[in-house]
This record gives sequence, structure tokens and C-alpha cells, in this order.
Amino acid sequence: MSQASFENICVFHILDGLREGLSHFSSPSRVAVVYAVGRGEPPRICDPQGLLEGHEPKLQDYFLYSSRWRSKDEEIEGVRILTQEETGLDLSGLITLGARSNSVCYQMWFTEEHPDMCSLGPTRSWLEYAAELFSQHFAIGNVMGLDTAGFMLQHCAIHAIRDFIVDERSRLAGLDTRIRVYPFLDAILGVSATKEEGASPRGRIVVVEPNQLDQVRFVCRFPANEQPQTANFKHVRKLLQAVEDSGRVLVSDGTSVLGIAIGPMPGAYLAAQFSGSYGFLWIRDQLVCSFSDGRFRSSNLRANLVQLEEQLLETDMGMEKQNSLFKIVSIMVNRVRDRKHGCTLVVDMAREPMTMSGQHLEEPLDLTRSSQLKLACSLAKLDGAVHIGRDLKLHGFACLMDGRSVPGENRARGARFNSALRFTAEHEGLVVVVVSADRPISIIKDGVELTALCLFQHVCGLRRPPLLAEWVMS
Repeated sequence: MSQASFENICVFHILDGLREGLSHFSSPSRVAVVYAVGRGEPPRICDPQGLLEGHEPKLQDYFLYSSRWRSKDEEIEGVRILTQEETGLDLSGLITLGARSNSVCYQMWFTEEHPDMCSLGPTRSWLEYAAELFSQHFAIGNVMGLDTAGFMLQHCAIHAIRDFIVDERSRLAGLDTRIRVYPFLDAILGVSATKEEGASPRGRIVVVEPNQLDQVRFVCRFPANEQPQTANFKHVRKLLQAVEDSGRVLVSDGTSVLGIAIGPMPGAYLAAQFSGSYGFLWIRDQLVCSFSDGRFRSSNLRANLVQLEEQLLETDMGMEKQNSLFKIVSIMVNRVRDRKHGCTLVVDMAREPMTMSGQHLEEPLDLTRSSQLKLACSLAKLDGAVHIGRDLKLHGFACLMDGRSVPGENRARGARFNSALRFTAEHEGLVVVVVSADRPISIIKDGVELTALCLFQHVCGLRRPPLLAEWVMS
């Protein structure tokens, strides 16, 4: 097999496996790579889904008009991951990772930085795996294991999270840790999927270094021979009932539950917060990732209202009022999602709010007041929409939205979604936020869903990646 053919197959399997894995961990993700195999060779680029479009000027300046990315004549043992300071290439909205090795002189991987990510750390660890596998297979020069490498990259979320936790705890405390992270991560997923009398788990488990346990304020401790193993998911799930809806936590060393404690925890402790059907993993006060449905995710599970923010910026409203209106809608949406019921918010940005069919008020509720905002959140439970004006007041609730059929209706979605499409198609100046009971959010204007996911074209195969200079010119 020629070098060009091997290069083509290697890039395809690594990139496609990485893209599939990141798309399951986060929202649908694209991946690209710029690399040079030998010293002195021009850089090549593989960007099959257009991730780097719009960044051509910076890439041209960095790779074509500068040689700072080129390595000195040095022998590298294994793969050397470049720090952010070493790479010096910052592209808006992208996560990047550079690496050097003897087999691949230079490589830089790119993927999307989604706005709802808890942390960029696990994704960067994932990119490290891709860089290492890319270098290893170029060193071996054999295609036999490439499909396995792609498969591994599809399923290494737990490994990426573990690597980030170990690195971050070492950075925070310089610990020679005795905590075993893998068993704790397995326990998190196992306990989260275990119900007790039909109820999902709630409560908090904290993992503390054994040499710091003397700083923990225990309420009670279990004898050494009776400490429940974290691998016993059912037992741990039952124990969580003792700390549910309280300031108490279960304390573990990563493999056993040592007791129940209260108050602040020492060092770079790990914490899993169970909140019913979902939860969050923390390193001290730093959010790492969320978990639900038996797997980890990068999302912070907060409402992504970027499209609403963009619509507000296009109005003639003052910046302060824009921020206040956006904050009000965000609070209402997140509170509704946490309570797991759907609702529809009609955000009316006209100077004079329209009259909607529904329940009106003698005096509109002032949503800048906390008590009235809480009342508005409760009114959102009722069937129908709540009507919010640019004056930051609620003008009606249980409002009906009607209209003629429009293209884009989706029978797989509920009445809220399709009614919003019809209503906004006939009324300009309205943005409707539809919150489904199962947490998805749709932002609709002029009969179009602004939050519709863009389905990227599937990558079926690649020719040899072009030279970066040719790609920029084209």
C-alpha cells in the first residue's frame, strides 16, 4: 500500500471515530485536523464537514506565513501534547489540541465548543487520545488495527473523564492520590439507574482522600468490616435516602462508603450530585460533566437560549432591558424544566403588546419582582401560553395560539410546537419559546424553528487530505 493510501485510511478512521464519540457525549460535533507527517513537509488539512470555514485567515497566518508551529530537530519519546501557550492558536468557538511525535511531526485537532458544556477538559482529553492513536498507527504503518482505533474513540467518554479528573486533581493539590476513579465513575452510573420504590436517587456522594478524612466532620461512621461497597449499587441507593434533601452527604474513599458527614470537605474532593433522573459530577466546586440515562454527557443541562438572545439584540430595546428580559425568560424556562412540565412563553417585543386570547389580568405582573416572577412560573403550568411583553410584565396566561397550517409542522412534536409555528407565521415581532416536558427547548419565530439541529452530512470516505495552501485558495 502506498503512503498516500495509508495516510488517507488512517485519517478517515481516527477522525470518524472521534466525531462519532464526541457527538454522543455532546451535541452533534464536527472534527478537523491539520498535520504534517515529516519535518519540512507542508501541512495538510482534513475538514470534511466545514468546521474550519471562516477561520481561513488565521490558519493561513499561523501555518503558511509563520513557521512557529514547526518543531526543532528533536527526538520525542512517545507523543508530546502541546500546551495552549505553546500552540498560540485561538479560534473562536473551537476546542484545539496540538501534538508532536517522531512519526507525525505535527498535528492539531479541532472540534466544536458547544455553549452548554460543563467543562472543556474531558473533550481535550478525548482529543489527546486521537493524537496518540494517530501517531501510533503512523509509527506502525499497518492498517489492520485502524477500525479498532476508530471504535475505541467512539466509546471512550469514561476514560476521557477519568484522565481529566486525575490531571485536574494533580494540578489543584499535587496529590499522590489513592482514590480509584474508575470504580467511582461506574458507581455513579449504576446508582443513577437504580430506583428505590420507583423513585430515582437524590442526594450527594463525596469522595475524599484517605489521608484527609480526619478533616471531615462525620455525623456517623460505619465499621471497617461493614462499609458498603460502591459497586453494590442497590445498597448505596438505599443509603442515599439518609442524605436526601438535607445538608448531609455520603462520604467515600472511591470504593467504599465510610459514613455520613456534614459541612465543608477537604482537598480536591470529588462529588456526585444525584437529582432524580440526572445528576452532576464535580471536582470541588468545578463542574466536570452531567450524567443521565446510564451515560455521561458534557451538557450542563441548562437551557440554551442563544437564538433568543440574538433576536433580542436585533430589536431597538436598550441593552439593560434586553438583559433583564433574557434573564426573566431564562429563569422561567429553567424552573419549568426542573419541575418537568412543559410550557410555552410568548415573548412580545412590540412597543404595544398584542391582545391574545386567554386569561388577562387587571394589572400585568411585574416580572422584575421576585414574588411575581415565581407566580408567573406557576401560571406557566396551566394549559396555554404565558404572554410576556418588552415592558418586562406578564400580560396574560393560558393563552391560545391558533393559525393556518404552515410548512415545517412536525407530527412527531406536540401541540405546543405546531401551534407556535402557526401562530408566529401570522404575527411578526413574536418569539415563542416552547419547553417540552422531556426537557428539549424550541425557539420559534416567523413560522420557523430557530433551534432546529443542523444534520451534518455523513462522512463515507475521504480522498487524501489536501495541502492547507490549496484548501485556503479554494
